[in-house]
Amino acid sequence: MVTLPIEQSKKYNRLINILAIVIPVVVALLLGIRQKVDLGSWTTYLPHINAVINSATAVLLLIGLYFIKQKNVSAHRNVMLMAFTLGFIFLVSYVLYHLSNDSTSFGGQGMIRPVYYFLLISHIGLSVVVVWFVLRAVYFALSGQIARHRAVVKWAYPIWLYVSITGVVVYWLIAPYYQH
Repeated sequence: MVTLPIEQSKKYNRLINILAIVIPVVVALLLGIRQKVDLGSWTTYLPHINAVINSATAVLLLIGLYFIKQKNVSAHRNVMLMAFTLGFIFLVSYVLYHLSNDSTSFGGQGMIRPVYYFLLISHIGLSVVVVWFVLRAVYFALSGQIARHRAVVKWAYPIWLYVSITGVVVYWLIAPYYQH
């Protein structure tokens, strides 16, 4: 398994800080593009795939917690790296969908409308914040800085789990309004 050298921590911290800013900014800019790129009709399936990815990520996060509570560090590391990989795949898929498809408006009425928007806004806001925490958690784990890893995971884990679960809930709420 890869182990990152601690003596290069300044370089890695700088990279994490840059990525934590660049990723949300690039996603926001791509979402703001009015002229969509025709990547084919297959992209209309990406929200459904993203919901599966978010569901799998949430399950992996729970399994990862189970393994670390059992002191099975190797299984914990493997599961958490799978969750991290799914997060990267989700990000690519999300960008491809919004680069090639118009955003879908929520059509729900009544009390479900403010619930939907609360979940959506908290999901988006926390998805921006969680990038920095997750990147730091992964770096600290891979560099063997376990005390620092534990400290950042106290924030990263619940935020990441919330973002994964609310991503699925938001999907189920808006899914009836997708154009096919």
